[in-house]
Amino acid sequence: MRKLVLATRNAHKVGELRAILGAAGLEVDLVGADAFPEVPDVAETGVTFEENALLKAHALAQATGLPAVADDSGLCVDVLGGAPGIFSARWAGKHGDDRANLELLLAQLSDIAAPHRAAHFACAAALALPNGEERVVMGRLRGTLRFEPVGSFGFGYDPILQPDGYDITCAELTPDQKNAISHRGEAFRALAPVLRDLLG
Repeated sequence: MRKLVLATRNAHKVGELRAILGAAGLEVDLVGADAFPEVPDVAETGVTFEENALLKAHALAQATGLPAVADDSGLCVDVLGGAPGIFSARWAGKHGDDRANLELLLAQLSDIAAPHRAAHFACAAALALPNGEERVVMGRLRGTLRFEPVGSFGFGYDPILQPDGYDITCAELTPDQKNAISHRGEAFRALAPVLRDLLG
């Protein structure tokens, strides 16, 4: 079984990807970046989701000598020209302050009527091999932004995005329901056949 490393120290993301790849029939020994504590985190200096995902995947592949996958994702609001986009995790200033990010975004959109609150989650999933070969694919989950957060599942902006075709937010979906329609699930399912081709 080929070993594959995911550029995250988030055990939840490792488990999520393990489930997605397993459901796609891909047998790999997936580990997170925690397995390599000597490898520093990579600065996300790209200006697109694809660039940031590839930066992380290449850095991990070079540091470990193993095939590496990485993702970069965020919320893109139509009326804000696609923002917060790549700045989603640090929209309010401090990286990873979900509550502050969500509250700031809701305040910025407070006067925007429901018909103009279209948005989508975007995810770039990248694979990099130690020899420099790379692939990147995109996944999206389209929906509408609520005026108030609802639901206790998920994280980030999940409590305010209501996916198209649903009457509940992403934070009201069970983890399995969310994986089935999410931007990350779509991206990594698209990456699965690429992994199969490149890893053999």
